[in-house]
Amino acid sequence: MPDYKFKTIDAAGKVRSDSMVASNPMELEKRLASMGFDLLSYKEHSKFSSSVLQKKTISRRELINFTFHVEQLTKSGVPLLDSLKDIRNSIEYSNFTDVLQTVIDDIEGGKTFSLALAEHPQVFDKVYVTLVRVGEETGNLSDVLKDLAETIRWQDELASHTRKIMIYPAIVTVVVICVVSFLMIYLMPQLLPFIKNIGTEIPFYTKVLISISGAFVDYWYVIFSLPLMIYAAVVIVANKNIAVRYFIDGIKLKIWLIGPLVSKIKLARFANYFAMMYSSGITVLDALNISENMVDNLVLEDSINKARSSIAEGSQISESFESVGVFPSMIVRMLKVGEDTGAMDEALLNVSYFYNREVKESIDKLEPAMMPVLTIILGGIMMWIMMAVLGPVYDAVSTIKI
Repeated sequence: MPDYKFKTIDAAGKVRSDSMVASNPMELEKRLASMGFDLLSYKEHSKFSSSVLQKKTISRRELINFTFHVEQLTKSGVPLLDSLKDIRNSIEYSNFTDVLQTVIDDIEGGKTFSLALAEHPQVFDKVYVTLVRVGEETGNLSDVLKDLAETIRWQDELASHTRKIMIYPAIVTVVVICVVSFLMIYLMPQLLPFIKNIGTEIPFYTKVLISISGAFVDYWYVIFSLPLMIYAAVVIVANKNIAVRYFIDGIKLKIWLIGPLVSKIKLARFANYFAMMYSSGITVLDALNISENMVDNLVLEDSINKARSSIAEGSQISESFESVGVFPSMIVRMLKVGEDTGAMDEALLNVSYFYNREVKESIDKLEPAMMPVLTIILGGIMMWIMMAVLGPVYDAVSTIKI
């Protein structure tokens, strides 16, 4: 379907410009009219498949609000199609409005809710679509949507905590780079003639500083671009070579301080999704198959896949996860408890709860611990530069006899 760029005007007289995928101009005008807009002009931007629309993403909070509103309306007995139209009419125009209108059109065309959502994988992931399908089949759509909203809200809180720990290191890193760059490129070249003309022997650490300053002055473009080039090269190679990506994902789980935190976040996400799908009636093997893609780490994905194969061959769930040798003993113990009591979903939710609590506690401890460490690093760099600059001056002054 073609992608149209258009201008519209709403009831308040506000003119908007955006793009939308539609089969023809009449459908474009119909869609916009159903959203309360009058079409002023349009232009066929380019012809793509429906993947153009799939590239439109929404924020996690928009997804939370959408899931919560659909759950509340369907729970109150409002028909699904009417619920979707009410939500569409109550939100401001955005990418999500376009996506929602397409979902409504697909349902009116005969598709189920889950199939309509599956047309937009950038917005509704595989777990979301699968659980909605299970809710439709079992008649418990509102309950499934409630669990989904809580899970997505939990993910949002977890992401917020993760971003929180990165703010201070990022600020300090930028400050260090700016200060060092200023000293190396601007200040040191001006002080260099003075240091050489003092007449005393230049200390080794001052010679090192002079060499580094010269490298910054002559090759600053290489120094600043090289890290980005290395990062881009690693990403490209990792995307093309699965062995390289597997190796990098393994390193991510072992990095000092950050590795255990990343591992706990991913395991908490896995346990939460696994519990939600299991409690919704999805079989263990299907739940594990879907959960593999949720951890976003090839090492953990491979471990889950091996455990799933072992379970398919007849092994117990806890024994299969223990034989892999990657998952912590707490997960294995809770899985064993779930098998013995028949409450696997509750056991997995306990795993998710404990890991979530540990992640929050680790972040709360790590953030204040990193502040003095980064301050010491910045102070150490500044002290070395000051010693390298003032050291020769002090040596020259100390040789003067009064």
